[in-house]
Amino acid sequence: MERKKFIKAIAVVSLLPAVFLAACKETGKKKTVVAAKQTYTCPMHPQIIQDKPGTCPICGMDLVQFDKNNKETSLTLGESQVALANITTLVVGAGALSNFKQLNGRLVTDPQHTTIISSRVAGRIEVLFVKETGVKVSKGQALYKIYSEQLAALQQEYLLSAAQVKQFPDDARFQQIEKAARQKLLLYDQSPAQISQLLQSQQVNPYVTYPATESGMVAGLSVSEGQYIAEGGAVMNVEAYQQLWVEADVYPAEAAAVKVGESVKVIVAGWENEPQTMTVQFISPALQNGSQLLQIRGTVPNPGNRWQPGLQANILLPLQSKGDVLRLPADAVIRDGKGAHVWVERSKGKFEPRMVQTGMESFDAVEITKGLTAGDTVVVSGAYLLYSEYLLKKGSDPMAGMAMPH
Repeated sequence: MERKKFIKAIAVVSLLPAVFLAACKETGKKKTVVAAKQTYTCPMHPQIIQDKPGTCPICGMDLVQFDKNNKETSLTLGESQVALANITTLVVGAGALSNFKQLNGRLVTDPQHTTIISSRVAGRIEVLFVKETGVKVSKGQALYKIYSEQLAALQQEYLLSAAQVKQFPDDARFQQIEKAARQKLLLYDQSPAQISQLLQSQQVNPYVTYPATESGMVAGLSVSEGQYIAEGGAVMNVEAYQQLWVEADVYPAEAAAVKVGESVKVIVAGWENEPQTMTVQFISPALQNGSQLLQIRGTVPNPGNRWQPGLQANILLPLQSKGDVLRLPADAVIRDGKGAHVWVERSKGKFEPRMVQTGMESFDAVEITKGLTAGDTVVVSGAYLLYSEYLLKKGSDPMAGMAMPH
């Protein structure tokens, strides 16, 4: 019996190291598992943090992995990453900055280049050679043919007066009658060639074809084939677009900032890279009906008819300017609820965020009053991509914990 107890004790003692080692290995495994545990966050909502993959409870986006132990405030990107993200930089320097007031405007047809085609005689529209709007016509092109009994009567009157002159060539009275009859035909747009043809044929032709007096685009038709029209009645109107009006609305309190004869910038929607210079030609003396707005107007050239009436246009009124200020392109500054910040390149491929304070702004530039010094290299394009990359890699806002520069 004593021998059995001794053997059992020896077995227990020999097993203790193995059990201890197994327990240590299990603990190491648990520590390894804990150390290898990953953290996930939402790219749009960095406050959402989980220890496993999933979706954001706010926007539903898939969570992405990030290293929450990495406390470095900068991002390091390789040359290929910089090229792929189209990141460009600019060395900050002092320069002049002008501020502008932006007015909403539009392009409209210049009435001075609008021609109303009207009938010179009363009659019936026999043929319309242009039957729809939007058709381009050239000066001298046939537009319509009209049947006119009045014109036929004038032609007959001229033939009779010409015959009398031929019969009595020395009679001054008949010569005056013939001259007056000829003048009537000329006033009804009968050309000298048509009058000569009438004398040769000795046949009255009640049909007359009228050409376009100007080149342009047919903007409206007032008649149709077979319709009778009175003398002076509108047939169609032709608009030319080689020059357009620019109209903009302005509040009376702002009207003092603009004067007739002043040059302003005009930016047409879709052609932001080609600003036009316009001279203010008119400021309405009274408010528009039903509004508290005045209207200013000028003209801009339209080479090649590339712009159409109705396009939106912005007018930039110069208000004030500053000299020798630190300025950046507007896209280089990122704004959120915590303020404004930019990305500074500390060394090649290494970028860090920096909070800044802004001053006067124009439509394409921002004054930096605090946070930067002349000579700093700032990211101009790709700043928002760096912001997103920081959220993905760090899982926090780059401005978290940063103080406003003094």
